[in-house]
Amino acid sequence: MKPQEITTDATSGIIRFKRPWSFNETVERIEALLQAKKIKLFAKIDQTTEAAAVSLTLRPTTLLIFGDPAKGTPLMDTYPGLAIDLPLKALVWEAAPGEVYIGLTSPEFLQQRHGLPNAPFAEVVRLFTTFINPGV
Repeated sequence: MKPQEITTDATSGIIRFKRPWSFNETVERIEALLQAKKIKLFAKIDQTTEAAAVSLTLRPTTLLIFGDPAKGTPLMDTYPGLAIDLPLKALVWEAAPGEVYIGLTSPEFLQQRHGLPNAPFAEVVRLFTTFINPGV
């Protein structure tokens, strides 16, 4: 498999990973990855279903909220405003049929936004990079 596209929007701080898998398979693979790494999945929000509940349509879109309280809690204790961005989130959406993306907030964006001395959770970006580009 060829390496997948990874881009970062400096304004929004969103890292975007393009995936060759279907939307549902991508969500399932992320859930399995989090479970395998013992990272807690706090919530899974199917935004497409929520839109349908109010008679609106939305492309396949799911938000996964996850993290490790042992790592996040000390940071939130020191930097209380960081709690607005924690737990971490992964957004999976289908931009067009067969064109699936994963979005994460970049550690550098969190560092700048909250005045942190270091970019937090860079290991999560490495985990997702390896996840989407196995063996590369």
